[in-house]
Amino acid sequence: MQTIDSTELGALARRDERAQRWRAIRTDPWLWGIFLVLTLSVAIFILLPIGAVLKSAVIGPDGFDLSRLGDNLLASHVWRALRNSLLLAVLSATAATAVGFVMAYGVTRTGMKGKRFFHLVALLPIVSPPFVLSLAIILLFGRSGVISSDLLGLSNANVYGLRSLVIIQTLAFSPLAYLNVRGMLQSMDSSLEDASSSMGASQWQTFRRVLLPLAAPALLSSFMLVFVKSLEDFGNPMLIGGDYSTLAVEAYTQITAVYDMQSGAILAVLLLLPSVLAFMIQRYWVGRRSYVTVTGKPGRTEIRLTAAKVTVPLTIVCSAISGVILLFYGTVVAVSFMKIVGVDSSFTLDHYRYIFDRGLSTLQNSVTLAAIATPLVVICGLLISYVLTRRSFPGSAILKWSTLLSFAAPGTIIGIGYILSFNSGPLVLTGTAAIIVGAMVVKNLQVAIEGGNNQLKQIDPAIEEASAVMGASNIRTFRSIVLPLLRPAIFTSAAYAFTRSLTTLSAVIFLISANWNLVTVTILGQVESSRLSVAAAYCVLLIVIVLAALALMQGALALLTRRRDQ
Repeated sequence: MQTIDSTELGALARRDERAQRWRAIRTDPWLWGIFLVLTLSVAIFILLPIGAVLKSAVIGPDGFDLSRLGDNLLASHVWRALRNSLLLAVLSATAATAVGFVMAYGVTRTGMKGKRFFHLVALLPIVSPPFVLSLAIILLFGRSGVISSDLLGLSNANVYGLRSLVIIQTLAFSPLAYLNVRGMLQSMDSSLEDASSSMGASQWQTFRRVLLPLAAPALLSSFMLVFVKSLEDFGNPMLIGGDYSTLAVEAYTQITAVYDMQSGAILAVLLLLPSVLAFMIQRYWVGRRSYVTVTGKPGRTEIRLTAAKVTVPLTIVCSAISGVILLFYGTVVAVSFMKIVGVDSSFTLDHYRYIFDRGLSTLQNSVTLAAIATPLVVICGLLISYVLTRRSFPGSAILKWSTLLSFAAPGTIIGIGYILSFNSGPLVLTGTAAIIVGAMVVKNLQVAIEGGNNQLKQIDPAIEEASAVMGASNIRTFRSIVLPLLRPAIFTSAAYAFTRSLTTLSAVIFLISANWNLVTVTILGQVESSRLSVAAAYCVLLIVIVLAALALMQGALALLTRRRDQ
């Protein structure tokens, strides 16, 4: 009897896999064509710009130049910016994860009062640009601040630097940690804690030995996500960083003020490396650990902690966090109706009149481009998730890793890469709306892909196979069966894409032009010009538009769901 060793088995398995991939091409020519178009688009709008940044870091005006690279890497200001960025990211990620965990734990695992209120307030920073909170802290604690100047009488209050940046980024990015941890805690079976208590463990021991270890992946995932967001943040360090330089701001300064593209590219590469590393750790290292709490057996999640010694402190902490968030946003709203901050606090609508008379174009531009980018994100994201989940084509790895890279890459990298790639032939996009829409789509694409992947994993492939057996084509099966089942993912992706596209800054600030300026850049300029009330009015209008869009999307989803159920 002939035996086959492991090497031959592996070769046979690889040969069979290749055969299946080529068979998929023959059976799905239309889907294969879509796959090729998507892969080509990803190569042009993701790989090419990032590659252009890497190339520009080592190739200067005089050709290949490692000495220039070495000079930049040895410069003290570069290492200071790198050290500052990493320190800020670590502190902000730690604090935001802690705040998100406390809020999520109180809302999901205790009987404290006002949980729905705390939930809504915790999500408020999502619907606005992160730098809105920077504007608020300037209005409250700046030299002419409501608290620092009017209440405390301080004339030389300094709100700029690391401390304010950590506070702002903690509040701005804590919703990421809150949603991440909240989802995990809601899915955890409380019988695990019951079993711990029945063994004689105290509530503190159960919390420390059962709940915290099980929450470890969500906590580490939240830390890494906030770490990446903090590294790529541009608006907050630009507004209140002061002398505390970060890589994102330094790269912007080198390009726009010093006109040194190579130095800006080198700084951008330094920003890219820790961001990608943190994202890969978050995605794969955490994902490969097993923390199973949901099995096939019926489980339950019930409120176990109702004792005052637990709920009262948590209520106080959650109230304090919510109070700070509401204070900051309330200040922005109030200042938008003040004549002159710190001088004349009388009520006025002049700042809104100014926007509607002379400054409405940038707001219209932002809404228009976000509205264009949103369906592109949804369509491309869901198509990519479908071809990666349901089919195996040659070259699928390129599509998968490129889209992951686009999400992990900071917006600064995308912005600089687009300048380098599309400023000359064969594809000239600089100064057009297309280059801004492209950046919006690339930065939000992975969220739509993840939403599609999660939804497709819940759909049994046998449903599609049954449709094929009945004679339906692949296109008809996708349109009539798969697409309706993806409806929740479609609306979730659309809501995220529109919100993030409307409030983005770090990538698009490099890409604006005289014809296509955006509201986030306008707000930043108003703050730098000390027109704080006008900036606040812009922020209020932006938040109102986002909330209205989300309400419309939610209403449309509810209407479609009712029609389907009837």
